[in-house]
Amino acid sequence: MDGVINAGRTPRPERWAVRWRPAPRAAMRLFCLPHAGGGAATFRRWAQLLAPDIEVVAIRLPGRESRLAERPFQRIDQLVPALVRDLEPWLYERHAWFGHSMGAGVAFEVCRLMRRLDLPPAERLIVAAAPAPQLPRREPPVHDAPVGDLLGRLRELNGTSVEVLDELPLLMPLIPMLRADFAIAENHTYRPEHPLRLPISVYGGTADESVNDEELAAWRHQSSLDTSVRLFDGGHFFVHDADGVVPHAIAADLLQPDRSDHNENNGGVHVSYQC
Repeated sequence: MDGVINAGRTPRPERWAVRWRPAPRAAMRLFCLPHAGGGAATFRRWAQLLAPDIEVVAIRLPGRESRLAERPFQRIDQLVPALVRDLEPWLYERHAWFGHSMGAGVAFEVCRLMRRLDLPPAERLIVAAAPAPQLPRREPPVHDAPVGDLLGRLRELNGTSVEVLDELPLLMPLIPMLRADFAIAENHTYRPEHPLRLPISVYGGTADESVNDEELAAWRHQSSLDTSVRLFDGGHFFVHDADGVVPHAIAADLLQPDRSDHNENNGGVHVSYQC
């Protein structure tokens, strides 16, 4: 049936891709990349909320969960080609990319690499809690800082419980993975290219002090089509609030008319608030 993602082929999942709830008759596949230190389990609930119309494919990066024994990537220019190479059979059906914080930069570079390789483009890029990639970083790097400084940044982001952060012996096995993830984000060297010819949805938290409104709006320079900014109640980890508002917004963004109906980007950006 036209519009069904598995109408032609059914790619077999590889170690990068986790489908918590396969949706063979979905209209769209959404690849989800986590924040620094995050894993595929972060998106388990989304898979339930977005099925059967959208099939969530959570990306499991090396160095965590079932891939804990693997060496994590520390450079985005090494991570992205490996990810695209493994997922290539999945990319010939309708799909979009979502990235949270560190994952936003990875998703952005994935879309640019797919263009260079002449692979089928995504229908939308959704980025959350991340400044536009062409902007300089405001925060000092912590990927090679003392452990106390690294954990201090995690406390500032308020995504890890105080109880966990106070249990240093439990955290120590995860420190190499956390350092590698922060290195991916902090050492990302932006190289100018033509804007992507796909719409970009930008999500931000009203109480997220790590990224401001101007840094969110600057994503408009990375798309030749529509760019929209939605602000949600919450801090850096607003995307995983229990009310499910963000998955609802994602569904609205993805299940709209074909992208040929999108307008060319005139340099502006429209902002909406969603509580």
